[in-house]
Amino acid sequence: MRVQITYTESELVFALNKHDSNAYRYLYLHYRGALYNIISQIITDTETANDVLQEVFIAIWKNIEKYDSEKGRLFTWMLNIARNTAINKTRSKIYKSLLKNDTLENYVDYIDEKSTNQQNINVIGLRKEVHKLREDYKVVLELSYYSGFTQDEIAKLLNIPLGTVKTRLRNAVLDLKKHFV
Repeated sequence: MRVQITYTESELVFALNKHDSNAYRYLYLHYRGALYNIISQIITDTETANDVLQEVFIAIWKNIEKYDSEKGRLFTWMLNIARNTAINKTRSKIYKSLLKNDTLENYVDYIDEKSTNQQNINVIGLRKEVHKLREDYKVVLELSYYSGFTQDEIAKLLNIPLGTVKTRLRNAVLDLKKHFV
């Protein structure tokens, strides 16, 4: 049985900068779900989303020395890499070509996948308002409401106390209420 290694954020960043394979294994196991959720909101095709996830971890591996803890948390930095990589993928000529070459059956399935409550939330402008919130509020809201993480999972993922997660979520919801009431 393998011993479970845990890292604080600073220990993880230090180990990643040393290209420690255990640190990368830990990073992948603990962050792949959250990063995949962000990617899959932009790219609905599972195979392409998985490919982008792998590209994201390669980018993290190659660019970890560019991470600056004074500019933000490691998770936020990785989240931005995931989001930007997914957006860049949708802008690529190959991706657009694949979309054009879809069969009619696949396109109908794609439309069915897109016609969920998630889209209705975006129509009323909630997602846009969430992105106007403070960064720490936005991150916990994204993880909780859009990615489906529990408050306890968010606390562990962001390495902050559970009470802080609850407070940020409550304050974020109160801020959002001001825009819709």
